[in-house]
Parts: sequence; structure tokens; C-alpha cells
Amino acid sequence: MVDEYISFEQVPFGSESFADNPEPRCPCVLLLDTSGSMAGKPIRELNDGIQAFKQELMGDHLATKRVEVAIVTFGPVSIETNFQTVANFIPRTLHTTGDTPLGAAVATGIDLVNQRKQEYKEHGIAYYKPWIILITDGAPTDSWRQAAKQIREGEERKSFAFFAIGIEGANFEVLRELSVREPLKLRGLMFREFFLWLSASMKMVSSKNPGSNISLPPPSGWSEL
Repeated sequence: MVDEYISFEQVPFGSESFADNPEPRCPCVLLLDTSGSMAGKPIRELNDGIQAFKQELMGDHLATKRVEVAIVTFGPVSIETNFQTVANFIPRTLHTTGDTPLGAAVATGIDLVNQRKQEYKEHGIAYYKPWIILITDGAPTDSWRQAAKQIREGEERKSFAFFAIGIEGANFEVLRELSVREPLKLRGLMFREFFLWLSASMKMVSSKNPGSNISLPPPSGWSEL
């Protein structure tokens, strides 16, 4: 059962409402591996990268209104923060513990996306295709094939775009079965460089109209292609 892996501690929503900010939303979910193998320098670099992500987005007036970030950690699965616009997104310092329930984390992330899209529709808010980004350094310790099925179905329906980023030690055979896109391998612990790329991508997407075709910057520098 998925539920046994999930802690529902959440950071409360900020005060900003859709009435205060009717801009189209660009949702991005980060699924972050915080299992024991991430202890030490990896988790420190990950935390620094997330802070850089927020700082870069804060420098773009339109992105601060349109980009929404949610974080799900796994080991066990915890919703660290539900969807927040950039100004209300306050990253908490992540700590390592436990195993790698990757399948449950993916299911939780997809659920968050579906719930948020429903909220947009109920309030008449336009939105961009959500991004779900998985970052992991190990192999799943739970069942992940149902999650892979959900990803394939979601991609086919264009419900979201799923990206898998593997750190040294990640099981890339599993990641290739999970993702319809080729997983990318992080070069060393270049989390900051990855998050700078992600912020540039989010700024580029959010500057266009929802549904526009966009050429993203190449994953150069931080990825071993």
C-alpha cells in the first residue's frame, strides 16, 4: 500500500489567492531522494541547489507570479511543501533518513499535480503543462511498476512532463523503464548547476503563453550525456 510510506506533514499555503494573482500557473514538482545514502555532501549540495533555484526565479518578475513549486521527499515519502508561487516557496533544509520508496513518491507527485490542476480549473486559472522531476541516487525499495504505468499514461495524455535525473549509484535500468524520456545522469554533485538550468527553463516556459512550443536550454555542464 502506498499510504504506509507517506507522511503528510505539509507547509501551509501562503496568503496569496487566485483572486490576488490570476496569472497562468506553471507547476513544477520536485521528487527528491532523501534516503540514507544521500547523507553528507550530497544532501548539503542538494539543499544549496534548491536555494539557488528560488533565488534565480525571484529575479524574474513574471516567473514569481506564474511558477509554482512543490517538493516531495522520499525515505519515507513526505510532502515537504505543497504548490506555492515562488515568493511563498520557502525551502526547508532537507535531512536524510530511511530507504527509497520511489514508486510511492511518484504516485504522490502525480496526485499533487492532478489535485492542483483541478483547483486551477475550478478557479478559471490557465496553466502550463506541469513538470515532475525525479532526482535519485539509488534503486527503489518499493514497487515502482504501477508508477511507471502512471507516468506513461500521463505522458500520453499530455497531462505532465516527467524527467528523471540520476546521481551516481542510481539504477538507470529502472529509470529508463519509468521515464519516456532518456534519464540524465548528474555530473558529480552539480545540483546547483542543474537547478540553475531548471530555473532558466521555468523562466523561459512561464514567459510564453500556455501551449506555446518552447525550445529549452540544453542540459550542458551538469549532465553526463
